[in-house]
Amino acid sequence: MHIMFEQIRVILIVMALVLGITATPSLAQSQSAPVVTHTRPLPSFLSRVQPHEAVLGANAGTEIEYDLTARAALEDHQRLTTALSGLAPQRPGTVDSYVVSIALDSDPVFGREAREAARVLGRRYDAEGRTIVLAAPDGNGDDSLPRGSLTSLSIALARVAEIMDPAEDVLVLFATSHGLPTGIVYYYGDQGYGSMSPLRLSNLLGELRITNRLLIMNSCFSGTFLRSLSSPTSVVISAAAADRTSFGCTPSNDWTYFGDAFINRALRRPQPLNDAFDQARTKIGQWEGDIGITPSEPQISIGMQTAGWLGALEGRMPQSATAPVGRPAPEGTQAASRR
Repeated sequence: MHIMFEQIRVILIVMALVLGITATPSLAQSQSAPVVTHTRPLPSFLSRVQPHEAVLGANAGTEIEYDLTARAALEDHQRLTTALSGLAPQRPGTVDSYVVSIALDSDPVFGREAREAARVLGRRYDAEGRTIVLAAPDGNGDDSLPRGSLTSLSIALARVAEIMDPAEDVLVLFATSHGLPTGIVYYYGDQGYGSMSPLRLSNLLGELRITNRLLIMNSCFSGTFLRSLSSPTSVVISAAAADRTSFGCTPSNDWTYFGDAFINRALRRPQPLNDAFDQARTKIGQWEGDIGITPSEPQISIGMQTAGWLGALEGRMPQSATAPVGRPAPEGTQAASRR
């Protein structure tokens, strides 16, 4: 897909306006660990980024930390080190999955979604002790996790690559955030900014030699990841087509539309992955049709050589369903696009 520079310029302006709105927690949340909100406009130097620079930055995985204190950086480093050191080793002869669930935006809906997605994916794919969650506080009292950032994602993937057997084990990555045609966005309160393109993620996984992978990209325009990340040994799933937005990221929600339909509902059932995706896509289409918004058109790519590892994992998945939790995304008061 060819992205016109002027289209990217308009989207960057819209992003600066939309993401500058302060997030508000839902009424059910505890305030013992307050959410990290966006309270200021984007720094002025970011508003001057040219479209071609945005593309180059996303391809390089550019990340900017702004007004981050040394103590806060140390505390997050310690949390990440603890999380990575706790990962269980792979079991020779067993197809193990390693789940990395990351919220790259500090809006609390993404943190809640990443936490529960990790539980669902960890249970479904037998990843107890092999799951990492990277997310900001979500307002429910848990402030123990390392933050979701482009750097923490790279380090977590490197650690997974270090202890997995690439010949038999599988990476399960769930990434949720806002999105642009250039890639998925990193936006942490008033301190962290950046984006990661499909090319950047593809190069990162190639560098780490992680070839067996289930990649679930939950953001606007996330269909752009299918072209670069698809391979014979990969399953790539996106919340939207390359030219479409997705919905449901109101900060008070517990789920986005895609997260609710696919993770919170379909993947809790003992059914094949492709059936779960079809069920979720149908449900999302119904929700979008009910309120008359442009369909997001979730996408899936299943490589021809995934049957071995996917069959092994799904052969061990629990045969009992679990009930959905949290506020269903369609019940939110806003259906604004995810940008």
